[in-house]
Amino acid sequence: MDSNNTIGLHAAWIIPLLSAIAFLIIVISMRLVGFFFSDRNKLVMLAPIVSITAILTGFILFWLVLLDVLNFGGGSISMNWLIVGLTEIRWGIYVDKISVAMIGLVTFIALLVQVYSVGYMKGDRHFEWYFAIHALFAAAMLTLVLADNLLFLYFAWELVGLGSYLLIGFWWEKRSAAEAAKKAFITTRIGDVCLLIGIILLFKATGTFNISTIFHIAESGGISDAILNSSILLIFIGAMGKSAQFPFHVWLPDAMEGPTPVSALIHAATMVAAGVYLVARMMPVFELAPEIMLIVMIIGLITFIFAGSMALVMSDIKRVLAYSTISHLGLMMLCLGAGGVAAAIFHLIVHGIAKALLFLGAGSVMHSTSNETNIWKMGGLRHRMPITAATFFIGAASLAGLPPLAGFFSKDELLLSVLHDGQYVVLAITLLGVFLSALYMARVAIVPFFGATPKHLSKSHESSFVMWVPLIILAILSAGVGFLILPLSSSYPGWAEFIDPAHHFELEPWLMILSIILALSALILGWSIYLKKSVSAKQISQFAPYLYKTIVNKYYVDEFYQWIIDKCVLVLGRAVALFDRVVINDTAVDGSAISIYLSALKTRVLQTGYLFTYGAAMVIGACGLAILWWVLLD
Repeated sequence: MDSNNTIGLHAAWIIPLLSAIAFLIIVISMRLVGFFFSDRNKLVMLAPIVSITAILTGFILFWLVLLDVLNFGGGSISMNWLIVGLTEIRWGIYVDKISVAMIGLVTFIALLVQVYSVGYMKGDRHFEWYFAIHALFAAAMLTLVLADNLLFLYFAWELVGLGSYLLIGFWWEKRSAAEAAKKAFITTRIGDVCLLIGIILLFKATGTFNISTIFHIAESGGISDAILNSSILLIFIGAMGKSAQFPFHVWLPDAMEGPTPVSALIHAATMVAAGVYLVARMMPVFELAPEIMLIVMIIGLITFIFAGSMALVMSDIKRVLAYSTISHLGLMMLCLGAGGVAAAIFHLIVHGIAKALLFLGAGSVMHSTSNETNIWKMGGLRHRMPITAATFFIGAASLAGLPPLAGFFSKDELLLSVLHDGQYVVLAITLLGVFLSALYMARVAIVPFFGATPKHLSKSHESSFVMWVPLIILAILSAGVGFLILPLSSSYPGWAEFIDPAHHFELEPWLMILSIILALSALILGWSIYLKKSVSAKQISQFAPYLYKTIVNKYYVDEFYQWIIDKCVLVLGRAVALFDRVVINDTAVDGSAISIYLSALKTRVLQTGYLFTYGAAMVIGACGLAILWWVLLD
């Protein structure tokens, strides 16, 4: 097909452009306050209108792009960017079933978050700047999923990092928010540097940045095993940074210092999704490196269990959800390591919808309770916030894997991918993680909404219309989007075959029944511990106090990193600074200047102004040269 003749492809590149234009309009308008806007309130009204209109238009165009993909299979549009000698660098977009699914997720979640933010951020003195960054963030993520070459992708990748830095540190007046933004920026930079090196290695081996061409060259054996393994490993490390995989997970819980809608956006559809998307996009070359696929699986498994255990003991509602995000991202990476691209992307979408719902629900709770975040200081909120409570339960039940909600179907597909890969030990450990995820979801849903209402929350109430409407929409999708996995008609064979025609929908009854039993068991246990008090949570923690303390302190990973910084990085920095000051500055720079000055003082006495003195010097010099010449030739 001729890619350039489809309306959907031309509509695709407009989608990120709209949000980029919205960002520029808001920023320029902010600079023109006092010139064209006599009243700042007019700009406050303009910012959300422009940003929401841009992302809404993008979401409408998404359906046009989806129709194009369904009818023609997608395609690409590219143009020359830079020509250096024989090297031609192009930029463009590539639309296929994976990228169109990501476009739908990003535009939809960003739209609902921005609508929700109108109510949540009302009255903030940086209200218009908030929507400007939102627009930039959405534009960067949409560009990332559409990029047809690795250089263009990396450009968008860094813009996503910039957007996250600005949003996490939005309330920069708070020291904790500023520190969290820096922590996220620096931690992800480690992965970004590795990603850049991996891209350069692939370019050196193939002579191109184009993703499809790289696939073709790699599959034909045009890249040596050493270069292929090294580059793919480095690319995966880049994905680990963005998707908060162990040991780069430490930035994501602290990112909760940003506004709650920001947490919903980052955790659901943008930054953390980028790493999973990158691995899925590069899967054809990952599959050529089985050792790296095994590493992807192991890292994903460790992250899944590791973060799930921490979500089980955290008291801050946003941090519980943050560790839940890390855990589920680990599950997606585990699935990708098993080759289950369709299952991983499907769970990415299901998780994105449910997690956006949970974070916006948490924001609704905080908005009504004077920013209370400790779940043990909450209770009985289902009576005062019925809409928030009901929608929150649906999101939590979906991620717990209860049928017939969306999370049940996506979880089953993930488990099937691991089973088909023949990794039975990994499957057993994954089932343990499934139990943990259901248990911490039961905990975070039961404690705040059941029991007695504390006195300081007696005035809590349901959030405004503009805040609970997105909750209802997300709840409906969390309940129903899972049925997309099923072959609904002759024209729609199901999600797996939609993504990859080689995969077909199937059921493994014993595995499905086992996962349901684990989820229900976790729910019953959570009900017994956190509501009925049949089993004391305190007694459980005292059963293994050192283990409990270790988990509460996040396995001391943050402390270890701080020790590395204090004892290694800073010590090395001070040593380098001392060397620079003493050797480079004092000795080399200042010392050479002083020596020249002193030598000048000594040699200026030779400048007598007498001709016979200069003649004698010339004779002595000539004799010296003659002796040197004789010695060298002898």
